[in-house]
Amino acid sequence: MTLLRRFLAPLLLAMGCLVHAQPAPLVFGVGLFQPDREKNDATYRPLAEHLAQRLGRPVQLRTVDSWEGLARSLAAGETDIALMGPWGYVLANHEASAQAVATILYEGKPEYFALIVTHPGSGLSSAQDLIGAKGKGRSFAFGDKGSTSGYLIPLHFFMQQGIDPEKHFGRVLYTKHQAIETQVAAGQLDAGADFNRNRTSMIDQGLIKAEHSRIIWQSPPLPNDAVAVRAALHADAAFVQKLQAALLEVGPLLATQPQLLPPRYTGFVKGDNGFYKPIRDAGLATGKLSPKR
Repeated sequence: MTLLRRFLAPLLLAMGCLVHAQPAPLVFGVGLFQPDREKNDATYRPLAEHLAQRLGRPVQLRTVDSWEGLARSLAAGETDIALMGPWGYVLANHEASAQAVATILYEGKPEYFALIVTHPGSGLSSAQDLIGAKGKGRSFAFGDKGSTSGYLIPLHFFMQQGIDPEKHFGRVLYTKHQAIETQVAAGQLDAGADFNRNRTSMIDQGLIKAEHSRIIWQSPPLPNDAVAVRAALHADAAFVQKLQAALLEVGPLLATQPQLLPPRYTGFVKGDNGFYKPIRDAGLATGKLSPKR
């Protein structure tokens, strides 16, 4: 027994070292871009698998159902890499120094637009109608409070017009982008905030009809969703370079692997914290972000 133990000990030690040397999985957090968690996981799993292959580490995909939740998860170190909305990224950067490394492209562009939509029978033909007497007492829906286009940017617009939504509207809701479009199109809500990519996707999928959803306000261009990493991981320059290279490969690969991104998304470009300054400025202007001292 002693001889056997002596023989096996080095082997077991070596095996233990090999197991210990296996890199820990990276947690890849993704916002709820699709109507439900199952579809969201299925949509972004190919991208997670691509990153795992290129980074040489296991990647666990994790759908987080609110932008606020994803920002908190990244800030707390529970998520290593996140594909997240601009406002969620700014919050994570402000609170825990998470850093953007890339920006997603939509139809070849790194930008998108916030919208306010209504239905044709609402009697609201413009943003001025909405903030004026015609809009007073109506129902209005924001996205969750971590949403750029669903909350921060339309709130900023209202504040610039001297409007307090909680006082101007008769009913204010906070819900999902998909629910906003569905309820507006059905005439259950007078108006709500959304973004062009979501509205287009829902029309493409037959979830709403274009003629049942009218755009009455559009924001200036906003920076698209960020790929961000937690602060400690960003300090590893070699890792960041490898991650950026893996993301930049996605665009060319779409020709043969279209499942890597949802329809109309065309790849990634390198991005950094400075690109998201317009969102940070809106956060400061609305008082939703406190100035750093």
